[in-house]
Amino acid sequence: MATFFDTAINFESQHPNMGLIALAGAEEFAKKVDRYLVDWYNAEAQKQNKPIHKDTFLVSTVCPRFTSGDGKALIKDSVRGMDVYIVCDVGNYSITYNMFGQQVPMSPDDVYADLKRVICAIGGKADRISVIMPILYGGRQHRRTARESLDCAMMLRELETLGIREIITFDAHDPRVQNAAPLIGFDNFMPHYQVLKALLRHFPGLHLDKNHFMCVSPDEGAMFRNIYYASILGVDLGMFYKRRDYSVVVNGRNPIVAHEYIGSSVMGMDVFIADDIIATGESLISMAHHLKQAGANRIFLCATFALFTEGVEKFRKAHDEGLFDAVISTNLTYAKPEALAEPWFIQADMSKFAAYIVSACNQDTSVSRLLDPHDKIAELIDKYNANGLQLK
Repeated sequence: MATFFDTAINFESQHPNMGLIALAGAEEFAKKVDRYLVDWYNAEAQKQNKPIHKDTFLVSTVCPRFTSGDGKALIKDSVRGMDVYIVCDVGNYSITYNMFGQQVPMSPDDVYADLKRVICAIGGKADRISVIMPILYGGRQHRRTARESLDCAMMLRELETLGIREIITFDAHDPRVQNAAPLIGFDNFMPHYQVLKALLRHFPGLHLDKNHFMCVSPDEGAMFRNIYYASILGVDLGMFYKRRDYSVVVNGRNPIVAHEYIGSSVMGMDVFIADDIIATGESLISMAHHLKQAGANRIFLCATFALFTEGVEKFRKAHDEGLFDAVISTNLTYAKPEALAEPWFIQADMSKFAAYIVSACNQDTSVSRLLDPHDKIAELIDKYNANGLQLK
């Protein structure tokens, strides 16, 4: 049976001369994307009685390091004339390399440097190059306050200079940063459908109406994310206002003095809070505490990228205290093994969605329906409600 997104993509025109390159730390996600692309391509080839069979679209690539820490990129397969998609996870810090006899974890700077090395190794032989960077390098340093760098804008300008055709990213911290490189494509996809599907599968008793469910934005910067969820579900929306101490900087940011809630009462309501990143998690746990004190029922924390930069212990403790019921995230970036082992951590798989995006871009077809899955979410909610609030 054809799926919703199949109607937007004609797999018959998927070009065999396409290549996926996975940088260190992105191999697992890229393999899942490749599996979908290969299955679709071979199914179409079989239907058309074509003898062509693909085993993989992955291009063998390595970025070895000298013992001094210097690196290089080596592409082992030909990419001449290919439509190349480079998958890059700058949030994966689990990869290490040897430098002066020490195992050094790769930072976002190291991953981005490898990306540039791979583009350089391609040497202009590919027909076109697109970069799939789920979490944008420097995305949290997207605007200038006083004398500060503009890391994300510099990255986009540099990739534009290197001849990249398109940047494919997910839930950009501030998508307006694309204005720094207006001559290349920039598509910012959101995980709305996959997150809601994961939520409904794990909590089959939810009532998605304004009498039982509401959305709350953790701050003004995340309002557009939560407005979308609230609008498509037809529920109320609240917001937290963060009062900060702008006279000091701690760990690269101005510390939060207090959280002030603005909105309708949360008494007895199931509350959904969506943001792009969980770093330390202190803010979300503090907000969950405020909401529980105000009488909220179940609390669901959602972040596209759950980094847990200070570990999961504080979340484990908060869950044991009943402050929240689940953290919903995606597999777009590296997740700590201890987080994956937690019963309250739910991970939405984005690999099939990413495969649809790659297939559409490869065919030069519109991605509008992928950018806004409104109809697909409505179909999901109808199916959920029609099955006695149980999603099969």
